Amino acid sequence: MPYDLRNRVVVITGSSGGLGSGIAEAVRQKGARLALLDIDAEAVARQAASLGDPQQVRAWQADVRNYERLKTCMDEIAQHFGGIDVVIANAGIEVIEPLMTGDPAAFERVININLIGVWYTFRAAVAHVVARKGYLMAISSMAAFVHTPLQSGYSSSKAGVWAICNSIRLELKHLKVGVGSVHPTFFPTPLMDGIKANPASRRLWHGNESGLWKMITREEVVSAVIKAIETRAEQIVIPGRNAFVARSPGLFRPFIEWVGIRRKDVIEALRLATKK
Repeated sequence: MPYDLRNRVVVITGSSGGLGSGIAEAVRQKGARLALLDIDAEAVARQAASLGDPQQVRAWQADVRNYERLKTCMDEIAQHFGGIDVVIANAGIEVIEPLMTGDPAAFERVININLIGVWYTFRAAVAHVVARKGYLMAISSMAAFVHTPLQSGYSSSKAGVWAICNSIRLELKHLKVGVGSVHPTFFPTPLMDGIKANPASRRLWHGNESGLWKMITREEVVSAVIKAIETRAEQIVIPGRNAFVARSPGLFRPFIEWVGIRRKDVIEALRLATKK
């Protein structure tokens, strides 16, 4: 039986961003009640107002790097709605930098938001989700399996998210709580706009217009996320044709590097990334 989202309480972090907003709209259309968390207080308040009245949709300002704030939010959400059924750890950022000239603070910020922020989000909500035998979902990436240059922070954070989900899935299975990680390829978002505008990443991934790095639509990702929630899936690869890479990343990595990461492109991308 599908996991019916009607009247379920769904928490989404990073809710006002490109993917978060799409998921929020789709979940709301399924009849769920929404708790929207975002670092931008004004943006998330506007978003909540556009999706329903406060009894159905409510906004909370939160930075996923602040565990105590997340815990307060989750407790308030459970009190306001009567519980929490689904948590989607979606907040994330990207930095395109090489090791030789990379900013340590920027690397640390990526890890703190993309990786530690997921653990904080789940830790803050887990007691409420266990009480409802619910579902925890984290937005990872194909970068968890395919590691390209200039993405050491992002790739390691997304691989870590995959590992977190696999670990806690085994911890919570006997409590009837589902855990899933989502691994989309490139798709249009404001974050992706910044990546495409970067000369280094544009050279490295050929403008995301063809081959291994070609973008899919946001709608494809949102649709797959909703299906994953309704089936309480453990691992979701988007598009599905990339699943073979996720199943055996070590086996396919040499082939992907040979086909999709040309040395001359890497050298030129490094030059562009370090150009002042």
